[in-house]
Amino acid sequence: MFNSPARIVSHRHRPVSIRRNVFRLSMPVLLSSLFQRLVSIVDIFLTGGLGAAAIAATGLGQLLMFVTMTVFWGLATGATVVIAHLWGAGRREEARRAAYVSCLACLAMTAVCTAAGAAWGGDIARMMGTAPDVQALAADYIRLVFLGLVWTTGLNILSAVMQGAGDTRTPMEAIILVNILHVALAWPLIYGAPGFPALGVKGAAIAINSSEFVGFSYLLVQAVRKRYLTFGRPDGWLFGMVWRVGWPVALERVAQQSGQLFYSSFIIGYGTGAYAAHQIGISIESLSFMPGAGMGIAAATLMGQALGAGKLRRARISHNEALRLAVVVMTLMALVFFCAPHYLIGLFTHDGDVIAKGSVFLRLVAFAQVPLALSFVYAGSLRGAGDTFYVFIVTLLAMWGIRVALSWVAAAWLHLSLYAVWGVFLIDWYFRGAAFAWRYHKRDLHGIAV
Repeated sequence: MFNSPARIVSHRHRPVSIRRNVFRLSMPVLLSSLFQRLVSIVDIFLTGGLGAAAIAATGLGQLLMFVTMTVFWGLATGATVVIAHLWGAGRREEARRAAYVSCLACLAMTAVCTAAGAAWGGDIARMMGTAPDVQALAADYIRLVFLGLVWTTGLNILSAVMQGAGDTRTPMEAIILVNILHVALAWPLIYGAPGFPALGVKGAAIAINSSEFVGFSYLLVQAVRKRYLTFGRPDGWLFGMVWRVGWPVALERVAQQSGQLFYSSFIIGYGTGAYAAHQIGISIESLSFMPGAGMGIAAATLMGQALGAGKLRRARISHNEALRLAVVVMTLMALVFFCAPHYLIGLFTHDGDVIAKGSVFLRLVAFAQVPLALSFVYAGSLRGAGDTFYVFIVTLLAMWGIRVALSWVAAAWLHLSLYAVWGVFLIDWYFRGAAFAWRYHKRDLHGIAV
């Protein structure tokens, strides 16, 4: 069958069309991720004028929010993969019901997390050993962003539903709307303006909540209008499919973000200036994640849809095209980070010590760009094939067995410099890239079902 002339001719053009499809799906995801991350970056940028304590408090609140979002990212990934498989197989009504039950589960989990975060967020800031001025600012910021958590999780799950159906443009439109409103509100709420009080870091949290409410409302209207959701009695077996794929992703994100929390505690030990440099560096570095994350989500969606339709060759080609685009773009980002770190850090602060430390951080980050690209795309393809448990195990070993363990040795035992602790994350990402690539090339895609 595969040797017929008609087949050979049609296959010659297929990589080009698949490349276009990867680009069509990944570019809106890339822009969505970029603009979503810009919400956090803008807060760090705007609170920078309030001093290092405000930067550290805002960054700590954002980190705690990322840790909380781990379970929701698991649910979202499960929804994307299951909906992609059902959509590719032509089972559209089941895909819509899977979307609905995923949204209900998200709402229930959000209620629990909102109560816990609003009640204990400030205590966690104190437990991490931050200075008293940072603790007070962080407690206000954390309480407010958790009170608006439902808009954040709602944006997340509705975006995942649409991405599984192959619509990455609508989530991009929503997050662009969020950014426009956030920028319009954040400055006057943080520093004060006619008709606005000067609320400092609390103003940044209020701006996030207000803008994400509007973005969520837009996505909900579009999801109903475009029939991505079917309302009715929840289907337990569809939720079981979603959670079977998603729970390892939830654990993966728990391992990643909790490990990041511990890793950050070692950085805090080197002083407020070091942590401010670390947080600014992370904010800038996150921009380089966007291409890899976008290609990873595109790879997961295309892999899921191709496997659902039984098109194995298309699944392989989609992965290769996503990987190629990610490596090229992130290599260019590496050159920018290595050649111009002072200028990038200087956009956020005029503190000479913070700029000096942050520049070293960005130069180290430059060497992680290619393994990051490999990790994102290979992990995305593995998730699209339903192999989420392996991704969780590798993430757990990399974060806790390499990054946290070696950072503890470097900081608490050997008392090495801040730069040695930062350098540990390079080992982490090179390990992940190699482990994910090995698994993908050993995986047999025949007979995969979620």
